[in-house]
Amino acid sequence: MRINISRAKIKDDFVAKVEKISGQNLLACYQCGKCSAGCPAVSEMDILPNQIIRYAQLSLKDELLKSKSIWICASCLTCNSRCPKGINIAEVIEAIRLILLRKRQDHLRVEKLTDEQKENLPPIALISSMRKFTS
Repeated sequence: MRINISRAKIKDDFVAKVEKISGQNLLACYQCGKCSAGCPAVSEMDILPNQIIRYAQLSLKDELLKSKSIWICASCLTCNSRCPKGINIAEVIEAIRLILLRKRQDHLRVEKLTDEQKENLPPIALISSMRKFTS
């Protein structure tokens, strides 16, 4: 059975979010595997770099967000240099990391702090808390 991948078949905004954060066109990947063949960390990964792209294409976000591969990637950019389609795979993996980090509950809820509490916090704590929710 042949599966036709198109933006219309993706029911949620996961692919669009990954593409927006990473600046990459996921559907340009034709699964040649050169990124995985050159990855120095591939022996420790549960999902290979080219499979990460495929999972993202298919909007298999739960599997991606549970994967240890997104944390093992060292962003050495070997995959980027090997891709014949010019996809920056390391940026895609970083985008997936960011999506996961942005979903986590923060211990600091800025909107619930009083003005007095905000004055006593180091500025970097506020900046860090707000940064997760931008873009």
